[in-house]
Amino acid sequence: MIYLDYAATTPVDPRVAERMWAYLGSEQDFGNPGSSSHVYGLRAKHAVEQAREQVAALLNTDPRAIIWTSGATESNNLALKGVLHTLRPQKNHIITCQTEHKAVLDTCAALQRESVRVTYLAPQADGRINLSQLEAALADDTALVSLMHVNNETGVIQDIAAVGAWTRSHGILLHVDAAQSAGKVPIDVQAMSIDLLSICGHKIYGPKGIGALYVGRKPRVRLTPLIHGGGQERGLRAGTLATHQIVGLAECCALAQADMATEQARIKALREQFLSTVQKLGQVFLNGSDSYGAANIINLSFAGIDAEALLMELDDIAVSTGSACTSATAEPSHVLRAMALSAERIHGSIRFSLGRFTTQQDIDYVAQRVVTGVARLRALSPYIELAEY
Repeated sequence: MIYLDYAATTPVDPRVAERMWAYLGSEQDFGNPGSSSHVYGLRAKHAVEQAREQVAALLNTDPRAIIWTSGATESNNLALKGVLHTLRPQKNHIITCQTEHKAVLDTCAALQRESVRVTYLAPQADGRINLSQLEAALADDTALVSLMHVNNETGVIQDIAAVGAWTRSHGILLHVDAAQSAGKVPIDVQAMSIDLLSICGHKIYGPKGIGALYVGRKPRVRLTPLIHGGGQERGLRAGTLATHQIVGLAECCALAQADMATEQARIKALREQFLSTVQKLGQVFLNGSDSYGAANIINLSFAGIDAEALLMELDDIAVSTGSACTSATAEPSHVLRAMALSAERIHGSIRFSLGRFTTQQDIDYVAQRVVTGVARLRALSPYIELAEY
């Protein structure tokens, strides 16, 4: 099998696994970071705080602004619910986008059942929003704007810096879901005026079950916690800290920061190589934006081709027809629907996502398999070439 579903999850980098093992075994620093009365706990606490510094460095922030969570889903929930539960009833309105991850959309739906008002912006044809849409949605009781940095299905990059400047000028908080961008696209929470930002480990070659939420300190963001207990994480997220997972996430961030420029240049070259081959088929459509897209995510539709049929042709290649979090349902992609693509184009869409262990040989092989598979399916069921699809 060749794995091209890195947007769904990534394998743990061996260097990350080695770092994690140092905090697992009986002869290792397995102690509870909350146990300050002996060396085991103190060593674990030191590792946790060192990890906080590494994650903060990736985002250019104060380590004290980093709160450990179980992943981006929990971080998103804590950000949105935490803000609204703190600011209500004076502030009772959220602005977000129809193409957000379900971790944000479902959280907004839950808040709506608590009588919170939510405005869902429709994206432009390229998947991005503009500031005029935000301006039109602004209300006196707007508390928060929540936007995904890099879309998990299309790779479309929102102009977070421009949005951040707008929200800061209006005294509104900005939350960013950076699950797909952290470690792949430069993020500076200070320069981009971000107040809250969610990341997770398993999208950047770390373990599942660990994430972090950046909570701004200047201006100070106040949250109502979702989980109560031992008072860990300044009372914002109770529970014994998973030292091995935390140091794993931190190692991911350190590795990504060191290699980001060279790795993204390599991924971009592989992307261009893949597209140049498959586009020779004709009637191949990129879903998203080539100008404002992350290099590692390629969402394509092939005219006359059903995605499920093509997946059967590509039976030795791991790719996706949509978000891994919603692939168990038969519903078409809410992201592509929001972008007003035709039903045929949506049902023909496949996401190829590249990563650290993708090689040129992998791309050569997959591109040729796609060309062969599409050509065979088109020959079996001739289609009419259309100017628009």
